[in-house]
Amino acid sequence: MKDNPRSAPKVSRGSTNCSSAEGEHSRGPMRPLSMPRALNPAEIFERAAEEGKRRLDQGLLALLATGFIAGFTIVFGSAAQALIHSAAQPHFGEFASVLGALGFAVGVVFLIVGRAELFSENFFDPIATAFEGRERRVFRRLLRLWALTLALNIAGGALLVLIFSVDGALHEGARESIVALAEELANRAPLATFVRSIVGGALVALLSFLVVAAQGSGARAMMAFAVGFMLALGPFEHVVVSMLHILFGLFIGADLAVHHLAKIGAISLVGNLVGGIGLVTLSHAAQALGEQDS
Repeated sequence: MKDNPRSAPKVSRGSTNCSSAEGEHSRGPMRPLSMPRALNPAEIFERAAEEGKRRLDQGLLALLATGFIAGFTIVFGSAAQALIHSAAQPHFGEFASVLGALGFAVGVVFLIVGRAELFSENFFDPIATAFEGRERRVFRRLLRLWALTLALNIAGGALLVLIFSVDGALHEGARESIVALAEELANRAPLATFVRSIVGGALVALLSFLVVAAQGSGARAMMAFAVGFMLALGPFEHVVVSMLHILFGLFIGADLAVHHLAKIGAISLVGNLVGGIGLVTLSHAAQALGEQDS
């Protein structure tokens, strides 16, 4: 004989609510979510050494592709800078340079979130690996990493610069902004270029440190945006960005020659090495090693 479902005992709503409330009370009050603990300098250095090992161990194809992608990615930022600057200048005058720098910063966010690698980004992490003693023949592999990254940054960027240089790809106001910036870079005094390159190299190497220290992709994107904005606001020379700006100007008719490209490239390269390695990377290495000893 089957049970009659109508004869099943009923539970009142009140008793259900009471037991639920008692269960919640027994679990205690809700605790706020804990924020991730900030890394100390030694931990940041350890993580950087791990990332540097990955970069030094990259196969040739991965290294070439990563450098090439970074080159054309940063050109999107340069194009955005020119477009925003040209649109804002009639209304905001000199403040258009600030707005244009915001556009360039977006390109740096693309670079970091997309895991591409710009030349002086490869200072902090691989040198941290060298200090940790994780790799053999580090110096030779560092030279390989830096030389190929620089060459492929320029190659990838030059390709997109060539595309943007076709008549009609950018409106005339943007082309004029690019010409003005390229001529400003080319005609700056060598000492001023060198000093600005030290700052530019330090900023990009500092970005590498901040990306490792950041807890989450949102924080990394914010760091990338801030550094990209400062880099363009100066503007502070970065060997890849500055050479691509000069190349952009050459392609669209600026009063420049190839020797301007060579001069800016050589000065910016030396300045970036001084700022990126001497000012930022070695000082953070000393900080981390000092904390490990203590």
